[in-house]
Amino acid sequence: MKLSVALFFAGFFGALGAVFFLASFGTDYWLLVSETCSSNQTGKKTLNGAPIERGDGMISQKDTDTTFYHEGFFWRCSFGGKMAEDNMWKFWFTNQPPSKVCTHAYLFPFPVPTQPHNSTAYDTAVIYRGFWSVFMLVGVAAVIMGGFIIICAAPFASHKLYKAGGGLFLTAGMFFLAVIIMYVIWVHGLEGVTEYTVQKESHCRDFHINIRYGLSFMFAPVGVFFCLLAGLLFLLIGRTVQMHYN
Repeated sequence: MKLSVALFFAGFFGALGAVFFLASFGTDYWLLVSETCSSNQTGKKTLNGAPIERGDGMISQKDTDTTFYHEGFFWRCSFGGKMAEDNMWKFWFTNQPPSKVCTHAYLFPFPVPTQPHNSTAYDTAVIYRGFWSVFMLVGVAAVIMGGFIIICAAPFASHKLYKAGGGLFLTAGMFFLAVIIMYVIWVHGLEGVTEYTVQKESHCRDFHINIRYGLSFMFAPVGVFFCLLAGLLFLLIGRTVQMHYN
């Protein structure tokens, strides 16, 4: 009876982990970026081409022309619009204009300038992105294989299958944990974002960039927790089955 309850919870946690991993892998909201830029080089702030004078209380700087970006494993998309705090999340997901342009999300986890770039930094980003992508693919493949093996193991047919499935769930959790850490380092630790900001500021005195993590990124640690928990439970179930049958 206790073994059946443990198997139920292990399968439930494993299914949740797989769902969160697939949602994180398949959606393109790992990173959300918004940037505002004024091309006026006189130092005066503008709104739709008109200068903003000090004391203009009728104009809110929270409703300015903004370029939005979001990116994930497959795609990086950009579109323009108005920035407003009260409808930003709605704008990201449900009110995007048809003019949105999407390209393959290669090389950097943030908008890549089209101007000439440092070849060394570019090559480093290619390698880093490659490892990040491989780790994510291995994690997704491991959690899917682990689920199939666990299905084949029921009901208590082989302790080896339970142990193999548990090991794959643990492997998936560890690889996705590495993916999360690499992504945080990628965004905050490497010099790519700084170089991009400096380059933009050389053309736009009022340039401002806002970077935040999206729902796809948030799904990953939840999936890691459930996968690690399921993996440990499956290993424990496999050990218990082995002891009872031997």
